[in-house]
Amino acid sequence: MEKILVIGCSGQIGSELTLALRKLYGNDNVFATDIKQAPADILESGPFHILDVLDYNNLLHFVVRYNITQVYNLAAVLSGNAEKIPQQAWEINMKALMNTLELGRDSDAKKLFWPSSIAVFGPTTPRHNTPQMTVMEPNTVYGISKLAGERWGEYYHKRYGVDFRSLRYPGLISHKTEAGGGTTDYAVEIYFEAIKNKSYECFLSEDTALPMMFMDDAIHATIKLMQTDGEKLSLRSSYNVGGMSFTPKEVAASIKKHIPDFEISYNPDFRQAIADSWPASIDDSVARKDWGLNDTFNLDSMTEVMLREIKKKL
Repeated sequence: MEKILVIGCSGQIGSELTLALRKLYGNDNVFATDIKQAPADILESGPFHILDVLDYNNLLHFVVRYNITQVYNLAAVLSGNAEKIPQQAWEINMKALMNTLELGRDSDAKKLFWPSSIAVFGPTTPRHNTPQMTVMEPNTVYGISKLAGERWGEYYHKRYGVDFRSLRYPGLISHKTEAGGGTTDYAVEIYFEAIKNKSYECFLSEDTALPMMFMDDAIHATIKLMQTDGEKLSLRSSYNVGGMSFTPKEVAASIKKHIPDFEISYNPDFRQAIADSWPASIDDSVARKDWGLNDTFNLDSMTEVMLREIKKKL
């Protein structure tokens, strides 16, 4: 029986991935942890513990005590926030990864999922249909830490046999948790503001195209990658995941189909430079070939679900 540890269960990905894993593996076999209190549905559905991924001794003790076999490490300082505290963000992001990689050497928790990001690419990367293997010169703290993390993950797999798996997530969009300091967060904020105020001031320019993915598709892709036979995986760094690409102007047009009087304005801030250094679209054909990546949602179908669920929530 798999025993699964989710680190960062209260965040945007963790809050939904934890529940999906509990449906698959049983509530009592998925241990949710964070440095802050978890959402009610996680607290009510299975075990939750306060656990700091930066404290290796306690982390190792926890893994051994509960016979953990798989770890999902979702702890990170995201792109926008990382630029405000660069050294602290680097230390947190890298130490969190290295501690979970070391678990693969010191315990039975050999299987590790760690999210990378399209932030690993930079201004010298081809922006359209960005290939799996290409120039990678990130110019943000977040991107640098993710690129370094990919290299460490592959190293630990080859040197120590750690079953490291990763996805280069595009912007992730969810109605469950609000934005948390990322450059693609406008695509979450805009839906909440459309419901609450029927207007939104976007921190990116209207024609800034970025790859995005609805959270349901991201959770499905994550679990599918982790359940794939390791021999089928040609990569042990991180797989490109493309989702769909759109601009703030296109999101606004999709929202107007449901809220005709919705208005959007634009006031680009420091995150515009970050977005301009990232791909506009992603080639994820390697993931589709290796383990069957597939998407369900497009912009309009995602908008319909986002608006419906946020109305219920608010």
